[in-house]
Amino acid sequence: MSCEEPAPGGAAADTLLTLEDVERAAAAVLPAGVRDFVAGGSGRERTLAANREAFDRVFVRPRVLRDVSRCATGADLLGRPARMPVAVAPVAYQALVHPDGELAAARAAKAAGVPFTVSTLSTVPVEEITALGGRVWFQLYWLREPGRALELARRAEDAGCEALMLTVDVPWMGRRLRDVRNEFALPERVRAVHLDGGGPSAAHRRAAGASAVAVHTGQEFSSALTWSQVAELRARTRLPLLLKGVLAAEDAVRAAEFGVDAVVVSNHGGRQLDGALPSVEALPEIAEAVGGSCQVLLDSGVRSGTDVLKALALGAAGVLVGRPPVWGLAAAGEAGVHRVLGLLAAELSDALGLAGCATVADARRLRTVRIGAPVRSAGPTGPVGATAPDRPDDSGARAGAARSETGGP
Repeated sequence: MSCEEPAPGGAAADTLLTLEDVERAAAAVLPAGVRDFVAGGSGRERTLAANREAFDRVFVRPRVLRDVSRCATGADLLGRPARMPVAVAPVAYQALVHPDGELAAARAAKAAGVPFTVSTLSTVPVEEITALGGRVWFQLYWLREPGRALELARRAEDAGCEALMLTVDVPWMGRRLRDVRNEFALPERVRAVHLDGGGPSAAHRRAAGASAVAVHTGQEFSSALTWSQVAELRARTRLPLLLKGVLAAEDAVRAAEFGVDAVVVSNHGGRQLDGALPSVEALPEIAEAVGGSCQVLLDSGVRSGTDVLKALALGAAGVLVGRPPVWGLAAAGEAGVHRVLGLLAAELSDALGLAGCATVADARRLRTVRIGAPVRSAGPTGPVGATAPDRPDDSGARAGAARSETGGP
């Protein structure tokens, strides 16, 4: 199916009280094919579901008798202040859900005081987005023609982007069965302007029994991306460099050795390898392994300010949010994205105070407990979710539930 036009602005933003409300409002106005394109994961969508299940297994030990009359959500992201430890993740083809696309989302991010990440597959040129004056990062896919990838990196730098985010977990697009069943293709008005120069591509041509978007990215993306290209990109740009799509501590450590400024612990929102580890389960091991040699951000599954608090307590410097701003864009345009970011800020402030934290730094010293059946993977740096040697651990089984505790004093 070539997707239908969305019906933008279907909800009053101030009636949306949670990100789940925003998602429901978006689902009510989006054509089924577009909704599936945004919401879907790969394969049987086990990792997509596990991202949320893993967050729901994490519980925080609040501290008490602390002055929380003022709770500050400000944080440092890549050496610059942000109003909260949140950045808007790169999401392709945002004009699918609202005519203003990335421009509306970027304006909302600027108003919220957080970075906005422009996708290689943006429907708006990076120059128009940086012209809005907010903090802008650029997400880069490594292309089959390496020169084109490096040109995009230079273009982003020249446009005034603050950072480059190289996505490293997409040698090709995961098999997203919702899109395959829908034979999903882009409408003519929605273009990947950084790749196609505004012209039509394979993404617009319906392919029997396939996703046209996957066909297009298969033609464009390189499956030969290695550390050599990371080194080349590091040498070619003065911008901070992030690697997005890291789930193994060994890769995070190596990234820091290559001069990468931050790693984004991510399974691509459950859209690549189905069966990949939930990002929040991989986070503590990676944060411990890099030991402050680069920043660690978390992506995949964040749906509330309490989730942000949990990520901070598990070792993240901040989080990326992808689908929620898109739901907001679909539900109520720019106001919807602003509502999503406002809800995250309000929920984070509430969670900080109720956990006994006056600052984001305080949240990083909280202890967390996993209740249920945490995913574990044995490896050279120890099991995922294991407590650091210098931190108290009362892990054990109580009432039939597996528990493991991590955190500061």
